[in-house]
Amino acid sequence: MTKSAAFAVPDDKLHEECGVAAIYGHPEASKLAYLSLYALQHRGQESAGISSSDGTQIYTKKSMGHVADIFTNSVIQALPGPLAIGHTRYSTSGDTVERNAQPFSVQCNKGRIAVAHNGNITNAAELRKSLEAQGAIFQASSDTEVILHLVAHSRETTMAAALRDALLQLEGAFSLVFLAEDRIIVARDPRGFRPLAMGKLEISGGKPAYVFASETCAFDLISAVYLGDVQPGEMVIVGPEGVTHERYAPEQPHSQCVFEHVYFSRPDSFVFGRQVQDSRDLMGRLLARETPAPADIVVPVPDSGNSAALGYAAESGLPYRLALIRNHYVGRTFIEPSQAIRDFGVKLKLNPVRSLLEGKSVVLIDDSIVRGTTSRKIVRMVRNAGAREVHLRISCPPTISPCFYGVDTPNKSELIAANNSIEEMRRFVEADSLAFLSLTSLQKAVADTRAEYCYACYTGDYPTNLVSIEQLIRAGKKSGG
Repeated sequence: MTKSAAFAVPDDKLHEECGVAAIYGHPEASKLAYLSLYALQHRGQESAGISSSDGTQIYTKKSMGHVADIFTNSVIQALPGPLAIGHTRYSTSGDTVERNAQPFSVQCNKGRIAVAHNGNITNAAELRKSLEAQGAIFQASSDTEVILHLVAHSRETTMAAALRDALLQLEGAFSLVFLAEDRIIVARDPRGFRPLAMGKLEISGGKPAYVFASETCAFDLISAVYLGDVQPGEMVIVGPEGVTHERYAPEQPHSQCVFEHVYFSRPDSFVFGRQVQDSRDLMGRLLARETPAPADIVVPVPDSGNSAALGYAAESGLPYRLALIRNHYVGRTFIEPSQAIRDFGVKLKLNPVRSLLEGKSVVLIDDSIVRGTTSRKIVRMVRNAGAREVHLRISCPPTISPCFYGVDTPNKSELIAANNSIEEMRRFVEADSLAFLSLTSLQKAVADTRAEYCYACYTGDYPTNLVSIEQLIRAGKKSGG
């Protein structure tokens, strides 16, 4: 006898953030937005949405669930026009409910507008309180809605000027796509925490279409050419008059999220102008040089450990073996046996290949350890499948601090590396040995020769001021009262 249960798979990972896309000047803009979101599905699986414009009206469809389930042919047909923006979401701010799904669309004194963003506005609570005091009414708890209200309240008369006014009031991380009736406007925060790429798509017999996306893997699917990144502090306006690049904020030191290369982004993407696969392969190679292990085979924890494990195997000369098989079709809700099964959630996702593991000393490669609970279950799984030894290697430094720039990390009290030595962590995860990539090697792996990346989750050194008591508490610091 079984029972139906809403059961979220236990996950020790830093959760995905969000993905955004924008299309200008294509007769099937909403279809291209859909395909772009499909390629960006790994960045968020909670909800997805698309807003399109036919030049006079904005149409929006958004819902909880996966991109392919939401956007059927009939839904896409109801999103007409040559302009569209899209969003796929994992909540890092706001509740997991449909009212927080993006894009947000409103009618205001600047016309009909829609917006979607990836990141986290660190002063959103303060801005929201100020706007509410001015009479603003909020429908959702997402920080993205704050941006719309700032635009609506701006005294600037043009859409671009109002958005510029709004952006200058924001603190934190954001890559933003903005849809007006006749134009697309995109922008990145002055430090460039979150990625945003620009591409071009040639149309037979017409002007080229312009596309934007969180990762270039979206361009590959729709056959667009990658032109480069929207620069930190830059706003790009694409309208009837053409393409305009404008710096809306002064130059600041860059703080690109290194976790995009460690975990978030697909290996086939260019992110911050660098191929993600190259970074991860080098992470694995440097990890092998720093922390060799007396082992027979190298095994990745799929899929996030695959590329680094290939690099580790190549550098160490050990055979690479896919000895853990991932089920890619596990949803957030499924039927759970009434009789408890040990480590049930992990078994839904991964299954060992016993013939590859039996009697072997294994180097197990993963991208990170957060709470440590999932790592322990995976180590147990490999050992129970017959492995003689399990040497766990992590392709980034220990995660000791929460992130406030769009990554859903736990409080510092829940981060195992913030509260334990590596030896204590090794005992907890039950590995024969445990080692992490050094910060210096991570910097080398992403070719950070000009100190342009943010490493706050590994160092506790935040590039911006923390602005709320909640953030101070999550960071493990005491407020001044």
